[in-house]
Amino acid sequence: MYLGIDLGGTNIAAALVDDGGRIHTRTSIRADASGGADSIIRGLMEVSETLLGGADAFPPSIGIGVPGTVDDEAGVVVFTPNLPLRKVNITRELHERFGCPVRLGNDANCAALGETVAGGAKGARDVVFITLGTGIGGGVIIDGKLITGVSGGGCELGHQVIVAGGRKCGCGRLGCWESYASATGLVRTAADYLETRHDSLIWALCGGDVKKIGGKSVFDALRAGDHAAKLIVSEYIGHLCVGLINLINMLEPELICVGGGVSNAWDCLAEPVQQIIDAERFYRFSPEAPHTKIVRAELGNDAGIIGAAMLGA
Repeated sequence: MYLGIDLGGTNIAAALVDDGGRIHTRTSIRADASGGADSIIRGLMEVSETLLGGADAFPPSIGIGVPGTVDDEAGVVVFTPNLPLRKVNITRELHERFGCPVRLGNDANCAALGETVAGGAKGARDVVFITLGTGIGGGVIIDGKLITGVSGGGCELGHQVIVAGGRKCGCGRLGCWESYASATGLVRTAADYLETRHDSLIWALCGGDVKKIGGKSVFDALRAGDHAAKLIVSEYIGHLCVGLINLINMLEPELICVGGGVSNAWDCLAEPVQQIIDAERFYRFSPEAPHTKIVRAELGNDAGIIGAAMLGA
């Protein structure tokens, strides 16, 4: 059994995971950042003690998925935007207590690994994993290995520019994929459309308050046949596919595995996305050749835990 920990901004979740990526025992606590790095490390120790404290033998490794940039070799969290961790070693105490290697990985990379081991991309060797949530996260696996870059910050897929001089992104650049194809980007597109379309069903679904528009309300209106929702989702899919096709033309993975909140509307996305990709990918000129498939992620929040556990497998 391996121990996987998903360190989030709200919760710290952990589980014992076997070689096949199956979760056997799990626990979680609230992430307490009030005491800075020390309180986060105490939380990591607490979930580990809960699962391992009474064990006769400790796991071959512990893996921790972190929402930020990590230096796995040094055991250091370099930067996290939502936790008080800056150049902090969060592995030392766990290693000293349990006497096993402690590995670190970016949380999106861990989710990519989890989906490859036990989820929607199980068995594939070349995979791009994408989360369409508040932002766009992701991970790239080539020949079964995570691609993390020279400093551990590689494969920030959401920050490829798809519209030169476009919307300002949270990273400070203009026109990032995340600004258009995340759930936040979808909501922003919807708000722009609704400025001139006051008869849309979306208004009723959000109680007449533009600040309450969510991705779900847009897709619910689409399923009900709302014209404005069709226009919004069509524009959203166009932006989503620009980024997907860029990745396919650069990497041509076996699979692109899509997770995150927007993937809950996969019934509205799967067919038009695949049609656009088939029409525009570079290797459309070789229709007989294998081509990248787009699949939905299967593991939800468990992907990060399983992937973290597998870092040391």
